[in-house]
Amino acid sequence: MLLLILQCFLSVAVYFSSRKELRNKELSQKNVLQLDHSIHPNRIDPSRVLQLSWRPRVFLYQGFLSDKECDYLISLAQTVKEKSSGKDHHAEGDEANGKLTSETLLNIDDDIVAKIEERISVWTFLPKENSKPIQVMHYANEKAEQNAQLFNKSKLESSGPLMATVVLYLSNVTQGGQIIFPESEPKSVSWSDCGKSDNILKPVKGNAVLFFSLHHNTSPDKSSFHARCPVLEGEMWFGTKFFYARPVSTEKVSSISDGGDDECTDMDDNCASWAAMGECQRNPVYMIGSPDYYGTCRKSCKAC
Repeated sequence: MLLLILQCFLSVAVYFSSRKELRNKELSQKNVLQLDHSIHPNRIDPSRVLQLSWRPRVFLYQGFLSDKECDYLISLAQTVKEKSSGKDHHAEGDEANGKLTSETLLNIDDDIVAKIEERISVWTFLPKENSKPIQVMHYANEKAEQNAQLFNKSKLESSGPLMATVVLYLSNVTQGGQIIFPESEPKSVSWSDCGKSDNILKPVKGNAVLFFSLHHNTSPDKSSFHARCPVLEGEMWFGTKFFYARPVSTEKVSSISDGGDDECTDMDDNCASWAAMGECQRNPVYMIGSPDYYGTCRKSCKAC
């Protein structure tokens, strides 16, 4: 009789222990699912992509980031800025006469950032090796008459010709902040006047914009010249990711160069023979470069 009671007690204990383990497992799986739902999968939904222009080539991806991903990038940038010694960010300054509150390079090992960067490469078909880390910027309280250029071209092109730019909108903007392309073809008031720009260009949290600075033949696309309209009301958080025509060395990824130590290299194995045939003189923009283009054969043309 005593043995039978003991067996019943053990059976009940095992039953409740199994139920507890199953419940814990269900809760754990639920938490994982909730986390996964806050991070978009690295699959591209073509129905969310809009082609806005061919000259320049501009594309809009609606809902590229989730709200939680946007908030995470902002929070991460603030944390990195607080811990940084000042090398990868600056604050409370003027960038092209705009009120730049902060600028932070996310040059860190982070799983969520890595997933977002992988998703960007899947969408754009551009290799991560040809890019710099995501840079998070924060603007507010700008003057109505000021169009601030989105980036400092002289600094960025120290790593070579800029091929494409991806802008990640991390917050909604009450008024202003949209990108315009004054040299777009055909000419359009909505693409060149901040006061008359189309709502499709308005910064919306989670949206991403991709535009190319080079043609398919790597010559500079002058119609890609752009400006960012001033943030007149509210504040603007956004991330930028720059892709280049050649891989960016890991030594240079940590921060944007000041532009004073340009590499003297050729970007094509045929540069030496082209230079010998006189292409440096016949095709100087492509071979040596211009203010809008780095130059493919600067070393062979003895331009550096």
